[in-house]
Amino acid sequence: MSSPQAGPLSSPTTDTDRRTTVLESALATFARFGYRKTSMEEVARAAHISRPGLYFLFSSKEALFRAAVTQALERDIAAVEHALADADRPLAQRLAEAFDRWAGRYVGPLTRDVAVVVEDNPDLLGEIAESTPRRFEELITDAIAVESGQETATLVARTMVSASIGLKHQATSREFYLERMKVAIELLVR
Repeated sequence: MSSPQAGPLSSPTTDTDRRTTVLESALATFARFGYRKTSMEEVARAAHISRPGLYFLFSSKEALFRAAVTQALERDIAAVEHALADADRPLAQRLAEAFDRWAGRYVGPLTRDVAVVVEDNPDLLGEIAESTPRRFEELITDAIAVESGQETATLVARTMVSASIGLKHQATSREFYLERMKVAIELLVR
């Protein structure tokens, strides 16, 4: 038995870091093999955790997948909010960074699989598969509305999102995506 001065065996920060690491490893494993072909054993191996330890954290593969995608989407939304909040930079720069954080990071041969596994399994994700993209569009709309008004901002934001989706599917690199997205943003924010 430990003495009161020894402290807990694990700290909340350590548990949070471990969970974050496990979820990042899980998302990478799901992206590599696809949802159906990924086993809890493969995720445990990638996360450097025992299979029983993984089951202690997540009761099923579906719960693990949902948590991994939720963490990634929440991280992406936080990055978008941060980029758009920097009012000292021009709107076009903030929008370009926001789109890069939301979609650009998933363009290219090594990262495209993450977006594919998420898009291919919306039924496993529940509401977050719809609410997070809606939140992204709202953030973009709000940023544009400051300069152009709400009615115009909604149309411009939706057009930017559509342009981003099209570019994401034809871009071979993140740089290509961002270069073209900057052109679309410049045209739409005039």
